Amino acid sequence: MSKFDVIVLGSGPGGYVAAIRASQLGFKTAIIEKESLGGICLNWGCIPTKALLKSAQVFEYLKHAESYGLSAKEVDYDFGAVVSRSRGVADGMSKGVQFLMKKNKIEVINGFGRLKPGKKVDVKSDSGTTEYSADHIIIATGARSRQLPSLPQDGKKVIGYREAMSLPKQPKKMIVVGSGAIGIEFAYFYNSMGTEVTVVEYLPNIVPVEDEDVSKQLERSFKKAGVKIMTSAEVTKVDTSGEGVKATIKTSKGEEVLEADIVLSAVGIKTNIENIGLEEVGIAVDRDKILVNDYYQTNIPGYYAIGDVTPGQALAHVASAEGILCVEKIAGMHVEALDYGNIPGCTYCTPEIASVGLTEKQAKEKGYDIKVGKFPFSASGKAKASGTPDGFVKVIFDAKYGEWLGCHMIGAGVTDMIAEAVVARKLETTGHEILKAVHPHPTMSEAVMEAVADAYGEVIHL
Repeated sequence: MSKFDVIVLGSGPGGYVAAIRASQLGFKTAIIEKESLGGICLNWGCIPTKALLKSAQVFEYLKHAESYGLSAKEVDYDFGAVVSRSRGVADGMSKGVQFLMKKNKIEVINGFGRLKPGKKVDVKSDSGTTEYSADHIIIATGARSRQLPSLPQDGKKVIGYREAMSLPKQPKKMIVVGSGAIGIEFAYFYNSMGTEVTVVEYLPNIVPVEDEDVSKQLERSFKKAGVKIMTSAEVTKVDTSGEGVKATIKTSKGEEVLEADIVLSAVGIKTNIENIGLEEVGIAVDRDKILVNDYYQTNIPGYYAIGDVTPGQALAHVASAEGILCVEKIAGMHVEALDYGNIPGCTYCTPEIASVGLTEKQAKEKGYDIKVGKFPFSASGKAKASGTPDGFVKVIFDAKYGEWLGCHMIGAGVTDMIAEAVVARKLETTGHEILKAVHPHPTMSEAVMEAVADAYGEVIHL
């Protein structure tokens, strides 16, 4: 039986990052993976979807070349080649993780890992079952597409995000159920490539976790692009017996049946915690999540959990941060618990969405007296010159102390801009300090300063 200091179960952005940090800190480390290094994020999530979205964005640029004074005749695309490029990007990233494992002298164990009492793990592979042990075992098994009883996935006509990334043929019509980041990104991609897309959202607003102003702007932008939006709507059943799919959708006006080639179910995630030995070890679980303390220790000493299997936000960057923090605590370092109120969220459709902190509604519900500022990209020289005037930056401050409560952006490139607000909030920066920090012109980022100026009645360009 091989003995390690740290064993990580799962090699997604939580697991492989935790393993690297453990190795850096001098721990003899192994990582167990049943599929490809990098997990869902690198292979079937964050990275390959961004490759698809970039292809769609370039295609849209070419289609609208005339608006830039250019001519691009007979613009066309090869759907198979677009998908192939995406898979190639994912494969390259996975190979990059393989390199990092070798560089950091981390033993990669291929197979399905099952936890055992006494800080042990059984790994089942084609060659049989092998037992390993470690002083510390970190569970990072991630999540998969959640299935609804009314929307059973068959992988062909009713699919999850994984199949949506590698369809052999582009559908003419698609229904996307759920308007979180995954649903919205695929809705944008397929619509841009010419598929007739309908988005069905159970709640009153699309991207329901975002500020309502952002939701309304995205709905306007999507409708303008030809996407049909149905809010306060629910898919009650699907009929796949015919050539395509018939989805029965219940709204306040009654029921209607929509026909499509494909229904994409994007209604959330289900954690991968079945059959990994949690019950045998006695690890506490509540509502599909492994219970942990501030440093990701479970109720059983020596066993830890990070990423999507724990109650925090199911985001790649959260899993990575948790993995590092978990390992540094194991190493005896002085670490500060993660602030889950200062986690940025990003959606990579066009226009992009990025946000951190409280929405305007949440700030009011918490009893804050607030100052709200908003700066539209239609007033931004860089945005106008770039041909991307849709969207805005919205900021929310506590009127009494100047605390930056929330920042919400929708527009071109905003996922690269949100870090300013995250760092500023971490440093407890006030609105006046942002105002007096000179922002470069002409850039999209100066819209942040302008929105803050608007909140304090000092805006220049509105």
